[in-house]
Amino acid sequence: MKNKMIFITVFLFAGFAISLLLLVITENDIIETVTITVGITLYHFAMRLAVGKAVDSVMKNKADHKSLWFREKGFESKLYKLIRVREWKKYLPTYSPDTFDTSRKTAQEIVGAACQAEVVHEVIMVLSLLPILAIPLLNGAAAIIITSVLAMAFDSLFVILQRFNRPRLIKVMELFNKKRDRV
Repeated sequence: MKNKMIFITVFLFAGFAISLLLLVITENDIIETVTITVGITLYHFAMRLAVGKAVDSVMKNKADHKSLWFREKGFESKLYKLIRVREWKKYLPTYSPDTFDTSRKTAQEIVGAACQAEVVHEVIMVLSLLPILAIPLLNGAAAIIITSVLAMAFDSLFVILQRFNRPRLIKVMELFNKKRDRV
């Protein structure tokens, strides 16, 4: 998934550069729409990569799952049953599957990575709305608002997934630690 995202981002950058050049040359309304669409899509992909890198450089998959931010809230388990997370979570892609590989990572490393992934997606949710600020400068307000809100909603699924999985991961980690301590 990681390499695909990088490839798509590079492809979008090239498409944006070409469409921008064509727009400058032709001043065509259709090319303007294409340029704006490709530019905003490029923003969403590049921003996701940048946020992931930035958060990783700070947290290094070592978040404290016991902090107030990451603790399970009382309403969450009922909400996750209501929205049937178990049924749809398997369809979400994983950016870096090896980060959550139970054969190569300890439960504690996976819990830390899950906390970090939640933070990444929460930051992305906020930054997904940033293109709305460009509406006064660009045409296509409806498209900008719709893509921004949909992008934010998409990342909320990953936050829900991390928050859904974390209590289970913590139980596994605690069981493993108890077994290790007995030996």
